[in-house]
Amino acid sequence: MKVVILAGGFGTRISEESAVRPKPLVEIGGQPILWHIMKIYAAHGLNEFVICGGYKFNAIKQYFRDYMLARSNVTFDLARDRMELHHSDIEPWQVTLIDTGEQTMTGGRLRRVRRHLNGQSFCLTYGDGVSNIDIGALLAFHRQRGLLATLTAVRQPGRFGALSLSSEEHSVRAFREKSNDDGGFINGGFFVLEPKVHDYIRGDDTVWEKDPLESLARDGQLAAYRHDGFWQNMDTLRDRHLLEGLWQKGDAPWKVW
Repeated sequence: MKVVILAGGFGTRISEESAVRPKPLVEIGGQPILWHIMKIYAAHGLNEFVICGGYKFNAIKQYFRDYMLARSNVTFDLARDRMELHHSDIEPWQVTLIDTGEQTMTGGRLRRVRRHLNGQSFCLTYGDGVSNIDIGALLAFHRQRGLLATLTAVRQPGRFGALSLSSEEHSVRAFREKSNDDGGFINGGFFVLEPKVHDYIRGDDTVWEKDPLESLARDGQLAAYRHDGFWQNMDTLRDRHLLEGLWQKGDAPWKVW
């Protein structure tokens, strides 16, 4: 199963960092948060990634190029203009990097990588959030529910759109805006999706969190996997400092590898 990561936004709420690099490359413990997200999935056996780039996309490509070289022994055959890598300490990842456009919305980015998913079920998440979620349990839940889409529901106060869950808290009935004192569940990303979800996306200007998810909820095709453990996105510089502090103290709950 492939993992799609949305990594093309401007990151305007953390402009202190994103002015010089895309938000997914902002570092926690010396590695980009994008790397941390990929390590979470890899710890559960998912090693094929499709990265949806946009803003400062070349920096993401350069990161993976340099990462591969830095963690490998290498032979440079200058006479034949060849380079041979001798992998010594590198993850068994297959990373497909797709430029989905600077102005493309989240749904549009997903639509643009459709052909790279081979018509199979896939995971989707954002390039700025980490969690100690059990990906294996999430996948099992999705298969058991048998719907087109599963999102991970987490609790987080303030500023996010809340979910209205069914009485069993296994399916999403609707989305609504929430106030700062609302302690309800929110969309924490970490989706599992079937190929037919692409039929809910019109084009580049489609926001995944609006019409597609709202329509899937109305159609009874959106399940909610409740995660009561650690979840934290990196929306602001304060969030980044929080995550860095946890890492430096050796108390990073998302470090499941």
